[in-house]
Amino acid sequence: MTQEDVQNGSAAAKTVTFSAVKPQLFVEAPKANDAVLFYKAAFGAEEVSRAVHPKRKAEQEIPLVLVAELKLGSSSILVSDLVDDSVKTVGSGFAMCLETEDVKAAVAKAVSAGAVSEGELEEGEGEGLIGKLKDPYGFVWTVCSPTKKSVDVEA
Repeated sequence: MTQEDVQNGSAAAKTVTFSAVKPQLFVEAPKANDAVLFYKAAFGAEEVSRAVHPKRKAEQEIPLVLVAELKLGSSSILVSDLVDDSVKTVGSGFAMCLETEDVKAAVAKAVSAGAVSEGELEEGEGEGLIGKLKDPYGFVWTVCSPTKKSVDVEA
């Protein structure tokens, strides 16, 4: 087996199964605590756990958040203070989608908590209502109706 085989995923290795994908949002330090409060207010997130930087001194105003896990529906996101450029990457874009039966109310709640609506609510092709928001930390969120499952019809 060559190094190229391993890099291309064709290695005959043990199958790995992932149990979850948890996007991690890095916000400019020391704003992670504010971001957590925003996600609670805007999206009804529930804080599951938090780890703060152990070397921050008590006299410093706000301890840096190493990671805070928030539960949104059946999913989780992680929020952290960005203290160096080690995780900054250049990509082609990233947005998170929140599904809800009441898109209008969800968008209104997020906007009242400090998000900015990006355009009008739109009717998605076969997908219901869709709204787009930018949070105070620069992340883009779409809020949409749950996708309808397609059903195979036997002939």
